Amino acid sequence: MNYILLVIGFILLVKGADYFVDGSSSIAKKLRIPSLIIGLTIVAFGTSAPEAAVSITASVNGQNGMAIGNVIGSNIFNLLMVIGASGIIKPLLVEKSILSKEFPFVLLTSIILVILSLDSLLFNSSINIISRMDGIILLILFAVFLYYLINSAMKNRKENLCDPETSVDIDVGNVKAIEKNNTMIKSILISIIGIAAIIFGGNLVVNSASDIASSFGVSDQLIGLTIVSIGTSLPEFVTSVIAATKGESDLALGNVIGSNIFNILFVIGASALISPMTVDPKLIIDGAIMILSTVLVYFYAYRKNDISKFESITLSLLYFGYMGYLLFTA
Repeated sequence: MNYILLVIGFILLVKGADYFVDGSSSIAKKLRIPSLIIGLTIVAFGTSAPEAAVSITASVNGQNGMAIGNVIGSNIFNLLMVIGASGIIKPLLVEKSILSKEFPFVLLTSIILVILSLDSLLFNSSINIISRMDGIILLILFAVFLYYLINSAMKNRKENLCDPETSVDIDVGNVKAIEKNNTMIKSILISIIGIAAIIFGGNLVVNSASDIASSFGVSDQLIGLTIVSIGTSLPEFVTSVIAATKGESDLALGNVIGSNIFNILFVIGASALISPMTVDPKLIIDGAIMILSTVLVYFYAYRKNDISKFESITLSLLYFGYMGYLLFTA
């Protein structure tokens, strides 16, 4: 039965992502907000809902290894596999604003997470722990990030509304047809249906895959870094891949960057606030791999303001290598 639920979950993820990308892109165009901002907010937070649900629930249940492993594993998957697969389909164009603002911020948050986990090294503590105070720090940074995004969205919208070149001349004879087929309500409904299917499909995949893995006696930490992190990142995967096929590079990249920031600042922050999280020393290595993956993607994007197919292939191969490392050291 678990295998059937796994297939159903994949179908819901793919179809849900298709609807979600179309709806979100339509909303962005109607509000004259850049696709990048939509990708960093609505799309990123929506596709990260499974990570939030899994990690917070795991934290409440005392499964710290799965809670932190899920976030770190998901972020590595997003950087190497999601961007890799998206770039293989179509090279990803990178806006300068991403290189100067969002990419450095996601790198900074990744470094902060690892530093907060180094109690044994920095404070001679017997254990590494992300405390409630650490959680508050992460949540404050998340609030700052949200403020920046909202401010950027309002500024861009105001500029677009004031710019005569961005205005669209509409044939009067087609007004009724446009209003009927492309209303804001329809776009919002399509997005809601899409994200609902994504979240439900993600939960089906995670639960069924976890049950299958547990039957083989795999640890919570390894499940979090592999099965659960991949499962909860499937919404990001299918959403970014489909966005790439539609030529929405900003949406594809914004989804990954926004999701990684959301995972670290909100998911870990909220989980730690609920219950302090003990960090296994092995997870520090995975955290370092997450930072190195961020640096590599940033380097690729910075060189020519795009991520080519060859570079995308290397990212995907590195992820398979990381999976091999996890299985070898399990």
